[in-house]
Amino acid sequence: MIKKIVFVIATIYSTLLSADELRYDNQIFDARVKSVLLTKSGTDDRYPIIALNTNDQLELSFDILGNKNDYFQYTLIHCDASWNPTALSQNEYLRGLTFDNINDFKYSTNTYVRYVHYNLLLPNENMKPIFAGNYLIKVYRNFDESDLVLTRRMMILNPAVTIEGTAKPATLAQHRFTKQEVGFSVNYRGFNVPDPYKDINVVLMQNGQWDNSIIGLKPLFIRDNTLDYNYFDQTLFSGGNEFRFFDIRSLRQFSQNVRAKTLDSVYHCFLNYEESRGSKQYFNYLDFNGKRVIANRDGQNGGIDGDYAFINFYLLSLAPLNEDVYVYGEFTDWRLLPEYKMYYNKSRLRYELEVQLKQGRYEYKYATQTAEGKIDDTIIEGSHAQTENEYMVLVYHKNIQFKYDELVGSRLIKTQF
Repeated sequence: MIKKIVFVIATIYSTLLSADELRYDNQIFDARVKSVLLTKSGTDDRYPIIALNTNDQLELSFDILGNKNDYFQYTLIHCDASWNPTALSQNEYLRGLTFDNINDFKYSTNTYVRYVHYNLLLPNENMKPIFAGNYLIKVYRNFDESDLVLTRRMMILNPAVTIEGTAKPATLAQHRFTKQEVGFSVNYRGFNVPDPYKDINVVLMQNGQWDNSIIGLKPLFIRDNTLDYNYFDQTLFSGGNEFRFFDIRSLRQFSQNVRAKTLDSVYHCFLNYEESRGSKQYFNYLDFNGKRVIANRDGQNGGIDGDYAFINFYLLSLAPLNEDVYVYGEFTDWRLLPEYKMYYNKSRLRYELEVQLKQGRYEYKYATQTAEGKIDDTIIEGSHAQTENEYMVLVYHKNIQFKYDELVGSRLIKTQF
């Protein structure tokens, strides 16, 4: 019964989203769409950034539940540093076609849940961006751009600056044990920047999450063609905690943090009972900073022979919290989605959630939503300055000739202790 309710909620939510309500963000518009991944081709790198005029490609993959393939097309929309569409026409920033078909699809094999697996490589011989900057991938159905299926953010880099930086526990005493401070500098020697305070736009993000990214930073000072952003107070992030995880790469053998599995017409996996870590001591262990790996140890190709299972989450709580509780991670697009909101079971004193996920290894946290609509995982998970995190620095420059934001630098900074 619960899974039917969840599916209905997800279907209603996706139906309400339309092209008119499109945010230039990572979104899914069809409840049958599952396991969307955008990576650098041939790697597990989840930062969708590739260099301009190289052979580097991004790989977009996703599943459609069911045994019938749809006819999908895709296009790219050029955006500014704030992810608003620019005034440039597609013929100005794309070489080749302005839209194309997704022709690479395969049917699932040896699975209880049937689906069709789609793959797309970008750029390709039919479509290639010619400007650096932000792009939104739009996938739609039957040549109708209003019939959206999904959107993904990607970035094209024209490296022109160098970035150096560190991430460490906060310097300010009141934040020393709970927050992390990211300091960095941008060297633009050899690159013409008439007015660095106006022409340079910096974005700082934690673990690939756009929701809590810091924007609008101005350099503290400029010296020898170097912009200094070593703030004490404006580049602070909650340290958070290491991500929880479970592993269902095998549905036939023992799986970490899974206490039971059953099989009727589909697989059901029941995770361990968990508790809040909000007031507990920090414990260090290696994680993938919230990301997931789609794989099947029972088969040969997780893309087409990985099965889907209903995953049951359990968070023990003697009483319901004042805010709704969600499960979130990369597999929720780093958002608090209705289909991942937990239900409080009064008779068993716990929060529960059942969702359908593909075989793989998943990382996640439990989070609530603030009054401002932001994600807050510190109430349930706690926050520690020594947590291992990674930070991405993106540097944009205002192109004077074409009046768009060109991505000229990127650097991944990891915490140091």
